[in-house]
Amino acid sequence: MVLEIGEAPLQIILTDDNPNNVKMVFNSLLKELKKGAIEFNLADETQDLYHNICSEYLVQLNSELGTIYEELVDYELVEVEEH
Repeated sequence: MVLEIGEAPLQIILTDDNPNNVKMVFNSLLKELKKGAIEFNLADETQDLYHNICSEYLVQLNSELGTIYEELVDYELVEVEEH
């Protein structure tokens, strides 16, 4: 699954049991969260097992990212753009 955000897309291989890869992706997402809230949508329209797994993964990921973003705001850790 590819998450398109920032300058370089982030890839999570759902069939691989590699927690270090997931940590790396999550750390990159945390850096992006400081710039603003993030929500991912699935671009795959094909109703198959891959679609179902990715959909559920994104629901969980979006939920976690939303919670973390609220905490970053609460602790004033988001970057504020100056005009």
